[in-house]
Amino acid sequence: MSNKYNKSRLQAYPSLLRNESNHEKRLSKKNKLVLITNFLGFPFSFGIFQEYYTTHAPFSASPSGIPVIGTTAAGIMYLSGPVMFAGLQHWPNFRRRCPPYGLAIIAVSLVASSFATQVSHLILTQGVLYAIGGTLLYCPAVSFLDEWFVRRKGMAWGIMLAGTGMGGVIVPFVMNWGLYKYGSPTMLRAWAITLVFLSGPLLFFVKSRIPITHTTQARPFSFRFLYTSTFWINQIANIFQGLGFFIPNIYLPTYARTIGLSNVPAALSVSLVNTTSVFGAVLLGSLVDKLHVTTVALISSLGATTSVFLLWGLSESFPVLCVFSLLYGLFAGGFSCTWTGIIREVQKREPGSDSGLIFGFLGAGRGIGSIAAGPLSDALLSSRLWYGRTSLGYGSGYGLLIVFTGITTALGGLGFVARRVGWV
Repeated sequence: MSNKYNKSRLQAYPSLLRNESNHEKRLSKKNKLVLITNFLGFPFSFGIFQEYYTTHAPFSASPSGIPVIGTTAAGIMYLSGPVMFAGLQHWPNFRRRCPPYGLAIIAVSLVASSFATQVSHLILTQGVLYAIGGTLLYCPAVSFLDEWFVRRKGMAWGIMLAGTGMGGVIVPFVMNWGLYKYGSPTMLRAWAITLVFLSGPLLFFVKSRIPITHTTQARPFSFRFLYTSTFWINQIANIFQGLGFFIPNIYLPTYARTIGLSNVPAALSVSLVNTTSVFGAVLLGSLVDKLHVTTVALISSLGATTSVFLLWGLSESFPVLCVFSLLYGLFAGGFSCTWTGIIREVQKREPGSDSGLIFGFLGAGRGIGSIAAGPLSDALLSSRLWYGRTSLGYGSGYGLLIVFTGITTALGGLGFVARRVGWV
C-alpha cells in the first residue's frame, strides 16, 4: 500500500499517529526477534547441506541436481510474492492466519525430507514444500511492516534482514555438527521440532498495526507501476544481482574443501557471510532512507564485486577466504534493503501504487535470478574450463563460477548508470 494510503487509514486511529515513534521502536525489536527465528538461518545454511549430500549416500551417487534444492526454495519464495501480496491485500483478514499454517508446512517439509532417498525427493520437500510454508510465514510479516513504519522503512527492513542473517551466523555450525554426528534424517527432524517450539510463540508479534475486523474491505491497488521505466530498470538490476547473490552461500563449503580445509572452516566461511550481512543490512537500510536508492545499490554492488574478483578469485588459503566472506556479506547481504527505496521512487511516478505489490514483483525478480542460478552454476562448475590452467581460485575448477558471480553482482548497480543518463 502507498504511504498516502497508509496515512489516510491511520488517521482513523489518532493514538497510533501520535505514538508512531514509540511503536516503531517497539516493533523494530519485535520484528527483529520474529525474523531471527523465522527460518533460524536455515536457507542461509544450505551450502552445508549441499556439501553433506554431495559426499554421503544415498545422494552422492547422483549429485548433479543438489544445487537446485536451495535455489528452488529461495526462488519459489520470491516468485510467489506478487500473487501472495495481491491475495493478502484482497483478503486482509487472512494475513494473521497465514503464518501458523506456514510454520506447520515448514515443519512437515523438513520431516518429509528426512525420509528422502533421491535428489528429486529433496527438491520437492526441502525445496518446493519448504518454500510454500516460508511464503505463508514471511509475506504477512512484510505486509505488516508497511503499516508500522512510514518514515524509516529502509531501517526497518534492514533490521528484518539482519534478523534472518543472525540466524545464519549460528546455524551453519549447528548443522555441520549435527549432520556429521547424527546424519541428515535425525538432524532434519530435530530442526523441525526446534522451529516449532522457538518460532511458534513469537508468531504473536506478527500482527497488523491497524485493527482488522470482519468488515474490513479489500484495499484498492493498481498495476500501473509496471509501465514505468523506474521500476523496470531497477528490476533488471535486481534480477542480475539475484543471479549471483546466492552462489557463495551455496558453494563456499565445497570450495573450502577443494582447497584443503576441514568441515569447521568450511562452515565458518558461510557463517562469516551471514555475520557481516547483519551489519550490512542495517547499514544499507539506513542509507536508503538518506541517499538515492541507485547510489546505495552502487555501493553494494561495487563492494561485493571487488571482494569476489580480488579475494575469492585469488584465495587458496583460509585467511583470504575469511576476508572474502566478511566483505561479501557486508556489501551484498543487504542489497534487498534497496527495495524500500525503489518502492519510494516508483510511488513518486505512480502515487497510487501499492508497496506490497511492488515488493512482491521485486521479490519475483530476485526469484528468477535465484532459480536460474541453480542450473547455470551447476553447468559452469561442471565445465571446469580453467581447471589447472591458472592459479589460485580461478584455477580451482570454480573460476567460471567466480567470474559469473562477479559480473552479475556488478550489474546490480545498473540503476545508477541509468539515472546518470536520464532513464530513471
